[in-house]
Amino acid sequence: MHVLVTGGLGYLGRALTPGLLTAGHRVTVLTRGHPDAERPADVGLVQGDVRDRGRIREIVAAGRFDAVCHLAAVSRGRDSFADPLTYYDVNVAGTLNLLMALDDIRESVPPVRFVFASTDKVYGSRHVGALGEDVEPHPESPYAASKVGAEQLVAAYAATGAIGAVTLRCFNIAGAAGGRADTDTARIIPNIFRALTGESPYVTLNGDGSAVRDFVHILDVAAAIRLSLAAVRVGEHRVYNIGSGTASSMAQVVATAEAVTGLPVPVRKAPPKPEPQILTADNGRAVKELGWLPERSDLTEMITEAWNAWNA
Repeated sequence: MHVLVTGGLGYLGRALTPGLLTAGHRVTVLTRGHPDAERPADVGLVQGDVRDRGRIREIVAAGRFDAVCHLAAVSRGRDSFADPLTYYDVNVAGTLNLLMALDDIRESVPPVRFVFASTDKVYGSRHVGALGEDVEPHPESPYAASKVGAEQLVAAYAATGAIGAVTLRCFNIAGAAGGRADTDTARIIPNIFRALTGESPYVTLNGDGSAVRDFVHILDVAAAIRLSLAAVRVGEHRVYNIGSGTASSMAQVVATAEAVTGLPVPVRKAPPKPEPQILTADNGRAVKELGWLPERSDLTEMITEAWNAWNA
């Protein structure tokens, strides 16, 4: 298949494309960056912004792709409160532009396989424990709401029979791929590394750090995307939780980082936040229907790989 990967030079995109190539697919990545940007060998590159409807139409018409992995997004929940319009513009309108571009050529190409990267943040904080896909979304930030809106767009368009679609609600992505670590300072592991290397004076934990979350290796997420491409069915939209199903407290993440690096992590404790104590993925549907397993999502392995990549 010829696969378009939007956001293909981001943290997840760079982990995904080598596996697509190994599986025998032809890959083109869409980026807002420079057209000569570094990318894996044998990967095509097109420059454009998902908010530019005309440019997206040009790219889709010229590429005549068999499949799309839509990863392009803005994804910082706290930032979205200060700039909600950008989050809706990129995440909702950008998805709409991509679907409209596919609709322009639907009479001349077979139905496209469409995989959309969403987030566990769509569930909000009303629910505690292992979250199944049937839990009703309750977005609590403009970011989460924009992802729900994009999911609904994808589902509605798939119902017309124009595409087959899968939405992956990814939990806390971690680890490294191809020697690249996560650098998003909205997430705890990069913040721990910043504290360890002096880029930040400390890492902040809410309360006693006992809140539990689900961390999943970036290469396991990439594998879920590849499996989803094979599993989509025209006219259907399926949703899968992509998480390890393993509970890791914030204090445990800090302790694991200390064990891996041999260094003490400076911690500042903030007042507890009104947040659910335990949020993990019920990944049974992905395991059963996609044949997916979180094979690399051991916390120590993820932090070790990320730390090595961070220092490199």
